[in-house]
Amino acid sequence: MKIIVVGGHLSPALSVISHIKEHEILYIGRKHTFEGDKALSLEYRVVSSSGINFKGISAARLQRKFTVNTIPSLLKFPIGFVQSFLILRNFKPNVVLGFGGYLEIPVILAAFILRIPTVIHEQSLGAGLANRISSFFSKKILISWESSLKFFPGKKTILTGLPLRNEILQSSSPEKSEGKLIYVTGGSSGSHAINLLIEKNLKEFLKIAKIFHQTGDSKEFNDFDKLLALRESLPEELKKRYMLMKFVDSKDVANILQSADLVISRSGINTISEILFFKKPSLLIPLSIGREQKNNALFMKSLGLAEVLYQENLTPFQFLTAVEGILKNLENYKTNNADLIKKNAAEEVAKEVLNAGKKI
Repeated sequence: MKIIVVGGHLSPALSVISHIKEHEILYIGRKHTFEGDKALSLEYRVVSSSGINFKGISAARLQRKFTVNTIPSLLKFPIGFVQSFLILRNFKPNVVLGFGGYLEIPVILAAFILRIPTVIHEQSLGAGLANRISSFFSKKILISWESSLKFFPGKKTILTGLPLRNEILQSSSPEKSEGKLIYVTGGSSGSHAINLLIEKNLKEFLKIAKIFHQTGDSKEFNDFDKLLALRESLPEELKKRYMLMKFVDSKDVANILQSADLVISRSGINTISEILFFKKPSLLIPLSIGREQKNNALFMKSLGLAEVLYQENLTPFQFLTAVEGILKNLENYKTNNADLIKKNAAEEVAKEVLNAGKKI
């Protein structure tokens, strides 16, 4: 069987691919992390290195704020649609699997016109705009949480759960290192706002904990290079306590998450699901634009695992104070809701995709 996977959300896509890898797969994704930024995306790096055929398309991206790239990006929709149509016509897939995001829309629309069955998967607690649009053209809609059910037609909507990466599900407990460890991540793209907060407080943090910091690789801000220079200026005893990387390999994330006493991050759905799986205390700083990450963060707070800070008007001192408070009261952050994570979600998604791709 030939299967096209439309990325944008890398972790669940890779998890499902591991269950359909005996089939011929073509991955459509974004080659660059940000619009107008030359940095290669983690998605492109990982998928290409895995031996999976990767195709990038020039799809329109609905940006969260207006920039010089906004209008040129929107004008790419017809180009992205034509590229998608040609890719599908040449590859001739039996089924298309989409994971939401702006890349999905032109591919799903092209598949509908070519009468190729499509399956979409919704990761969020609600429903993303791309999946709401794509749902009209899809054969099946797979959701991760019961709260998403009300947004889609019940007859073709199935609760499968959110596929977590295999490294997370199959991880074993690592040996605990001496002292507290904070894991800081902005997701695969990194977070400039979080990076700045760490930069302003770095010496103070390193006096109370070790830090493993994943910065991303944005060429616009060059956060990694700036923080690396700052690290090199530190006294030797503090320098050893600060581990800095642009990206963290998927197989290493599980060990880092399990070892961490506190996770500081944005609140994308995949990140909070992995935090929930390991029941880790967290300090979440949702994106300032849009409601999805704010809702995710408040969901984690309601479960007893997180504190939430909002980026607007957040000062380095407030940030430092919040981190110190959590580290002093780690025993207060507990939850009994691990059953919200379905360990067989990837297998369920794979089963639905293969069924949709079978000829009737």
